[in-house]
Amino acid sequence: MSLFERYLTLWVALCIIVGIALGSLMPGVFQAIGSAEIASVNLPVAVLIWLMIIPMLLKIDFGALGEVRSQWRGIGITLLVNWAFKPFLMAALGWIFVGYLFRPWLPEAQIDSYIAGLILLGAAPCTAMVFVWSHLCSGEPRFTISQVALNDVVMVFAFAPIVALLLGLSAITVPWDTLLLSVGLYIIVPVVIAYGVRSRLLASGGETALKALLARIQPLSLAALLATLVLLFAFQGGQILDQPLVIAILAVPIMLQAYLTFGFAYWLNRASGEAHCVAGPSALIGASNFFELAVATAISLFGFESGAALATVVGVLVEVPVMLSLVKAVNQSRDWYERSSRLSERRVAAGE
Repeated sequence: MSLFERYLTLWVALCIIVGIALGSLMPGVFQAIGSAEIASVNLPVAVLIWLMIIPMLLKIDFGALGEVRSQWRGIGITLLVNWAFKPFLMAALGWIFVGYLFRPWLPEAQIDSYIAGLILLGAAPCTAMVFVWSHLCSGEPRFTISQVALNDVVMVFAFAPIVALLLGLSAITVPWDTLLLSVGLYIIVPVVIAYGVRSRLLASGGETALKALLARIQPLSLAALLATLVLLFAFQGGQILDQPLVIAILAVPIMLQAYLTFGFAYWLNRASGEAHCVAGPSALIGASNFFELAVATAISLFGFESGAALATVVGVLVEVPVMLSLVKAVNQSRDWYERSSRLSERRVAAGE
């Protein structure tokens, strides 16, 4: 992990402090930024999100989709957990903890918005950071690439319908035009741009040219993430100071979702007899989130000052410590996992 990735939680905490301070000192500046919109899309944020997402997508080899059939069990579990389990689990946890158990400690006007933000997080499985988590648990690299590539393709078609369904079940008005615009701006356009740039670079200069470009633009991507977080907290500062427990409360369903999703996917891989080097990345991709997409969509749908935007940022705050604990669980359970796999193989060979 890079220094930035290792201490992501610290950087987010610093962004909270800086954003709240700047929002208090220069409210007019941030109001002007917040009003720079066209068709419900904030232009400064759109630029920042592209700077975040495109470098991540450049790492993805969509040619790896051809290997999907050879790893069908792990891929099938990834798709099942990411699209038929995780979003609905997150929505349920949001209803239980935000809509019911912790409701008395939250601002009533933001309850639905907080739940919406959690739904957006749950419907956006990890795209880039899963490469880090897979590397740390000695995951099969070709499987990791193929599952991420397929997940991104599925996201183009599944993200908007699942979000709309769960928002509707939560009695939250679904602005379909803005939702579809967000999918186009923050999924389709970046994927097309990244695919085109990657293909041209590989054709002209090979892997060396691609790595050189990534090395140059990665700092810009990280700076864009921090700038987006500062903007969000500049708008959210008043709510956070008035309700300091909000962030801790929102972290509860996000963390539970990560651990439960991981446990279910890991168990499914073990039950299916999948190799440990596949089970690790297969379970970790669902536990992690594509928080850049969730943040951008929350801002487009509900605005900078919404509870939805704040909820997605809390996902960024807890991402690294939670995922590192899950990587540790994968590594420490390897012997147990492989013993159970060998036992299953002996039973099959014995005809039991």
